[in-house]
Amino acid sequence: MLISRSFLAGSAAKAAALVAVGALALTGCSSSGGSTTTDSGVKLIESGKLTVCSDIPYEPFEFVKDGKNVGFDMDLASEIAKDLKVEPNVLTVAFEGIQSGQALNTNQCDVAISGISITDARKTVMDFSTPYLDDDLSLLVTKASGLKTLADLKGKKVGVQQGTTGEEYAKSKGLETIQYENTGLLIQAIKTGGVDAAINNQSVLGFAAKGDNSLVFAETYKTGEKLGVAIKKDNKAMTESVDKTLKRLADDGTMTKLKTTWFGEAAK
Repeated sequence: MLISRSFLAGSAAKAAALVAVGALALTGCSSSGGSTTTDSGVKLIESGKLTVCSDIPYEPFEFVKDGKNVGFDMDLASEIAKDLKVEPNVLTVAFEGIQSGQALNTNQCDVAISGISITDARKTVMDFSTPYLDDDLSLLVTKASGLKTLADLKGKKVGVQQGTTGEEYAKSKGLETIQYENTGLLIQAIKTGGVDAAINNQSVLGFAAKGDNSLVFAETYKTGEKLGVAIKKDNKAMTESVDKTLKRLADDGTMTKLKTTWFGEAAK
């Protein structure tokens, strides 16, 4: 997240990213000979691979470390792919393209795993797995700012990520928002003074603020947000397969271990 971007500039970048990823996805499919169906009846757009759309970086859910995609969601993607007996293939797609349903509906990917909050609006354009994480919104500020509540943000610049529930919440409260295409730019903006505060999911902001004594959580908003894996509408076989994996991870304790690894303590 680096310099403040206007909404128009962010939209242009987002469109370019979607076109590029679309080309990548099409290239991948043509080289592999097209779609295929697994032994469990799940149709994949590329043979031998579970193609996953994700908005990278979005720490600690998905980011690049030592040249590899890592994070909580990336671990989930690997587990889902393992149960399907295929390899995960992650494509970086702007979040707007994911949450609008465009990435799934144009067959750029089989599933989208990117810290996606389950909302009624999104349910009209995509299906969701059972929730895998509760994740309310939080307000992150610098200690030096003295900001403590939403009321303190009047006339201030509030950073949000485009297309997220954090953006919707900030706008619903009449705040002046500056949109960023990804969380990396958003966090950098608050650290460098590009914005006065940031509103986003507590898991993401908590990871970003960890170990940085200049940043502090001012408030948390109990929005009841739950995160899920997004799947193309009416793809029941994929939904059932993903849910089966999530149940296995919950039952055998793997989910708790993953949450402890990436969030510092087991989330609900």
